[in-house]
Amino acid sequence: MSALRDEDIRAIVLQTLAEQQGLHRDDIDAIALKAVATTLTSFGIDEDDRRELRADLQHLRRWRKSVEQAQSYTFKAVITVIVAGLVGAVWLGVKVMLGK
Repeated sequence: MSALRDEDIRAIVLQTLAEQQGLHRDDIDAIALKAVATTLTSFGIDEDDRRELRADLQHLRRWRKSVEQAQSYTFKAVITVIVAGLVGAVWLGVKVMLGK
């Protein structure tokens, strides 16, 4: 009978652990994929409608960005109106003071 060397035992143990870890990762990937598919199905999104879902999300992103841009322009317009009103009031005050 041939005796196994320490290196042979380590190699066998490492190979066995690597195989178990690979199987474990495959199980985790399968569980995660099933969970995502189940969640999307519960929201009424078919697994085959990925292109439609992607297009919908891209549309929502464009809409959100346009709303944010409109809010920015609105804020700038309000600030401009307030500053113009203050400058106008100061100008009228100066004009009244000089007219006396």
